[in-house]
Amino acid sequence: MPDKLIFEVHVEIDNRSVSALKGPAGEVVMIPFSGTVRGELINGRVLPGGVDTQVVNQNGVRHMSARYIVEGTDKDGDPLRIYIENNGWFEIQSMPFKTIPTFITDSKKHAAYLHRNSFRGEGHFEAGNLVIRMYEIAD
Repeated sequence: MPDKLIFEVHVEIDNRSVSALKGPAGEVVMIPFSGTVRGELINGRVLPGGVDTQVVNQNGVRHMSARYIVEGTDKDGDPLRIYIENNGWFEIQSMPFKTIPTFITDSKKHAAYLHRNSFRGEGHFEAGNLVIRMYEIAD
């Protein structure tokens, strides 16, 4: 059984707000972002304050940690918010990049599902835009 797509985050980046520094031991880039969320679990938007912090070591390996809250409605129209922490390691030439997301939600209906199951993320560039796909890992 293949992994099940539960939603996609269509990332919108304001390049004027990106912060970066380079030093002898590596590089750090902080990328604030917004976006929309679509899928079986939730349809909505990324709330203000989302940021992807990327640390590049001397070997060019990039660790990313994106943290953000999405707000929307589930397939029944019930409101919910989900905090997402999405961590991964990749090299720029490696696409799609893989991540391990964790979730916290205010939805009593979806809390057990999001807190107990295993998930993975994939980052894809499509037509110049970043799309993060979240999958439930099949047993």
